[in-house]
Amino acid sequence: MKHSSIIGFIFCAIYSLHTAFILVSSSNDGPFYDSTAYTQCRAEPEKPLYNGGMLKDEEASASGRDTLRSVGARYTPAYILRNLTQNTIYCFSIWVKIEAGSASADRVRAKLRSDNATLNCVGSVSAKQGCWSFLKGGFLLDSPSQLSILFFETSNDDGKTQLEVASPSLQPFTQDQWKNNQDYFINTARKRAVTIHVAGENGESVDGAMVNVEQISKDFPIGSAISKTILGNIPYQEWFVKRFDATVFENELKWYATEPHQGELNYTFADQMMNFVRANRIIARGHNIFWEDPRYTPGWVRNLTGEDLRSAVNQRIRSLMTRYRGEFVHWDVSNEMLHFDFYESRLGKNASYGFFAAARELDSLATLFLNDFNVVETCSDERSTVDEYIARVRELERYDGGGVVRMDGVGLEGHFTRPNVALMRANLDKLATLELPVWLTEIDISSTLDHSTQAIYLEQVLREGFSHPSVNGIILWTALHPNGCYQMCLTDDKFRNLPAGDVVDQKLLEWTTGEVKAKTDDHGSFSFLGFLGEYKVSIIYEGKTVNSSFSLSRDPETKHVRLRI
Repeated sequence: MKHSSIIGFIFCAIYSLHTAFILVSSSNDGPFYDSTAYTQCRAEPEKPLYNGGMLKDEEASASGRDTLRSVGARYTPAYILRNLTQNTIYCFSIWVKIEAGSASADRVRAKLRSDNATLNCVGSVSAKQGCWSFLKGGFLLDSPSQLSILFFETSNDDGKTQLEVASPSLQPFTQDQWKNNQDYFINTARKRAVTIHVAGENGESVDGAMVNVEQISKDFPIGSAISKTILGNIPYQEWFVKRFDATVFENELKWYATEPHQGELNYTFADQMMNFVRANRIIARGHNIFWEDPRYTPGWVRNLTGEDLRSAVNQRIRSLMTRYRGEFVHWDVSNEMLHFDFYESRLGKNASYGFFAAARELDSLATLFLNDFNVVETCSDERSTVDEYIARVRELERYDGGGVVRMDGVGLEGHFTRPNVALMRANLDKLATLELPVWLTEIDISSTLDHSTQAIYLEQVLREGFSHPSVNGIILWTALHPNGCYQMCLTDDKFRNLPAGDVVDQKLLEWTTGEVKAKTDDHGSFSFLGFLGEYKVSIIYEGKTVNSSFSLSRDPETKHVRLRI
């Protein structure tokens, strides 16, 4: 399926007002990023993106030899790349097919070997025999490379899988060009043009009326996890509410927290945290109903089998979702099912379908998610490649089992060490073909890095998420504890910002429409470009004041607000 609906929408969004407000990519700004992605096997490959870029008219070497080392290693197929530059973002794509006589299906990973480093995965795809599959990814080098080899590796490492490749593309972007593309997508997907018209009592245009506009809520939620440590901690609560409009409970809803011993339910902390959420008009994600990792399954549940386990599972989902029906906007129904299979291995492969069906029945208004890690962080984890995630979602959607099962959302945890922004964007492009809401649900940067480096990488991840049209919200995994945070904190224990906290504050300010003050022109109107969300507006003219409000939702057309004074 080609990801065309969202991108088509973006191109439609280039209306006349944007020429005054938006940085539009042009020949002087460099290449325009191509969001095209395919996730279905095709009889024939499509044309290369960017007309091939650096690989235009290049043929893969049938027996590429590693000229970087004298060990005589051979790569089939391979592309020889010359004079790659430092800190340039390279976007790579190619069509792959498994040749007849090889395995019927295999995971294919693109790798890069340069003068100074080997990148173990710059893109991956689940390839098949007899049809073409689309691999999309990219990379960035820390140092220039005079000679590099881009080659392919299969998960079936017996040497018997032979590949055909077609329509290769390698397109470089400078850092400025990449940022320009991000800004373009932000301006078209996260903003909308507004014209405010002011008329007198008889409908005449009012020239010179003072217009004051203020954004009071945002359409794109950005939040952070919280834990029970926020309860009774007024400084923490004030710091949080000042910044965030969305949250998730870090551990307090997990089964091991709400029922550590069979039949002994305890929702005390979760209830108190929900009171905090309600009091401050914060939206909350429900995390999680079932966690497939046995390490985080209550010990008493691990000891159950057969109907006893099935009964406990049914009681769990009914107790949790009946208690909080209508309270959580999302539920992570199955957490990390690409990596683990505690319930499916004991209750059968269809167990997850039953979880989704029961959740839908108990809370029909909540958005139901899968949630997993290493989908956009890397492509080296074969259990959670982007194609594996997409296949699992489609499997859930196809299953009927005598009832209706609907998958509503794509949850991407986003526990990064060093982000590969080209790969992250490529994988988001592929996930967008599902046409489901995508959320970055647990964003952080590894504690193995110092605070300054965490902040640099966090900004990269936030910009990629916010600028991708298919992403609907971002949650940071930064709940504060006396001994710190899971991986990354935004503040110290006195709520003084760490570098990552400064980045978050900067982005929250940057992605909000500041107070707008202007006078109407001789047509009685005033126009501006605002971030999506809710606004209040006041008009002052000759001692009279009129107050009103309006909302901006995603739409290619200019929003017209007509007021009379």
